[in-house]
Amino acid sequence: MNSFLLSTASQQEIAGLDNKIHETIETINHLKTQREFMLSFARDPQGFINDWLQSQCRDLKTMTDVVGNPEEERRAEFYYQPWAQEAVCRYFYSKVMKLLKQVCWH
Repeated sequence: MNSFLLSTASQQEIAGLDNKIHETIETINHLKTQREFMLSFARDPQGFINDWLQSQCRDLKTMTDVVGNPEEERRAEFYYQPWAQEAVCRYFYSKVMKLLKQVCWH
C-alpha cells in the first residue's frame, strides 16, 4: 500500500513537472515568434510594414466577409482619401500601446 501511495505521489509530481516543461516550451516558442517578428521589422522596416498591412487587410476581409474592390485598392489614390491618415495613426498608436503593455507587464 505504501509503495502505491509513493507511486501516486510520484506520478502527480511527474505530471506537475511535465506541465511546467510544457509551459516553458510554450513560452520559448512565443518568445521566438516575437523575436522573429521584430528581427524581420529591423531588417526591412518598409517591406515588413507593407507585407504586414497586406496580411492584416486579407485577415480583416476574411473576418468581416467584406468584399472590397481589389482594382481600386491596388491604386495609390485610394489611400490618399481623408480616412487613410487617421487610420494609420490609430493603427500605429494601438500597436505601440500593445508593445508598451507587453514590455511593462513582463
